[in-house]
Amino acid sequence: MMELKIKIALKFFLPVILIILVLTPAVADTDDLPVEQAVLTMAPQVPPPIDRDHPAKVIVSVDTTEQIGRLADGVEYVFWTFGGSVPGPFIRVRKGDLVEFHLNNRPDSKMPHNIDLHAVTGPGGGATSSFTAPGHTTQFSFTALNPGLYVYHCATAPVGMHIANGMYGLILVEPEGGYPEVDREFYIMQSEFYTKGDFGDEGLRPFDMEEALAENPDYVVFNGSVGALQGDNSIHAEVGETVRLYVGNGGPNLVSSFHVIGEIFDTVYVEGGSLVNHNVQSTLVPAGGSAIVDFKLEAPGDLHLVDHSIFRAFNKGALGTISVGGAADKVVYSGQQYEGIYLPEGQAEQVVSNVPASPVATSQEERMLFGQRVYERNCMACHQSQGQGLPGAFPPLAESDYLLDDTDRAIDVLLDGLAGEITVNGVTYNGVMPATRLTDEEVANVLTYVLNSWGNEGGVIEPADVAGHRAAN
Repeated sequence: MMELKIKIALKFFLPVILIILVLTPAVADTDDLPVEQAVLTMAPQVPPPIDRDHPAKVIVSVDTTEQIGRLADGVEYVFWTFGGSVPGPFIRVRKGDLVEFHLNNRPDSKMPHNIDLHAVTGPGGGATSSFTAPGHTTQFSFTALNPGLYVYHCATAPVGMHIANGMYGLILVEPEGGYPEVDREFYIMQSEFYTKGDFGDEGLRPFDMEEALAENPDYVVFNGSVGALQGDNSIHAEVGETVRLYVGNGGPNLVSSFHVIGEIFDTVYVEGGSLVNHNVQSTLVPAGGSAIVDFKLEAPGDLHLVDHSIFRAFNKGALGTISVGGAADKVVYSGQQYEGIYLPEGQAEQVVSNVPASPVATSQEERMLFGQRVYERNCMACHQSQGQGLPGAFPPLAESDYLLDDTDRAIDVLLDGLAGEITVNGVTYNGVMPATRLTDEEVANVLTYVLNSWGNEGGVIEPADVAGHRAAN
């Protein structure tokens, strides 16, 4: 009788059991997975591609810190960070990996923190399991189910403030076959900072909640600060190489119109996922989102990374540089073939408008501060943040013999403009410098700032000096 019951049960339930086994995805026995420590890198560096063809248990350990750091030249900010930097470390795993995540909050922190990884399938993206008080550590695990490039950020209340203070980064989940091989990979993350005061106001600047709620940032930057990808911090590559940028947007508010001046994206992994687009000029990166862009370098020179909501680039800091070395192919790009002066009939002078006058300086320190503001509004786009100029286009102001040898001439240039050839530090430039509509006070301020910056030998220009030149002209 018992055997009959067993046969009947098997007849009815065995097909059901088989169907369940077929439809249930295979999950690796976590006890059998090889264990490895994650390789973490700070921007703009990226960990090497994963070369294994099987899942692993990957251990990730990240500290949270609260520390004073540089936001711009002369400007400091209390950053809240993952791993002691903004953005936080780049994490690289493979689809199917079991990630064991350890979040450690330093004992000297004032705030609790947690982490929401957009690569996590589960409540809060890990945030509900990682609330970590100062001096404590937490642990949770997740399986990387979906390939792609994902943002992570702190999600402790007030969430926007934690993100705005610098708590974000990227985690890459490689597909099982990996991504196509490229020569160089870089980590770029855009974000905004909301401070009390204006762009460039010196000192330790506190967070401004009212500006954040109005979504009106003073700074929009790449990799945590103004100039983080410029000058000595520029990233480098060579003609003929292929480059991949892993681009994230920490927000907390703005959408990025990411563009590289002088390049076209051969391939874009839209929003960091599996949808692929080609031959793209600019790509949108939402707050809390990402994109992967690939391109081949075919001409030497400096390529500029920008948010093409362009005032963010030239007036708020969203500007970076890829310095490309190698031989030029004049068929790909000739460079300048001719340059001359063109003035349409009836137009004798070019002028540029200016915002209302700066306050009157009562000391050299104030003259320097007000002059920096005038420089950043009117001059920095051409002559750059460190006065280095743009080769072949705009002469340097840093250690410029043309400027330092004759400050009277510098005053006249700002008042009247300049056209034609000049020689600066042995290099010939031939262009047009528009006359400005700056007040005597503003001309004095900006020239004093330039004369005392970037290794220049110093000097003070007074408004009366400018007034005398204006009267003589």
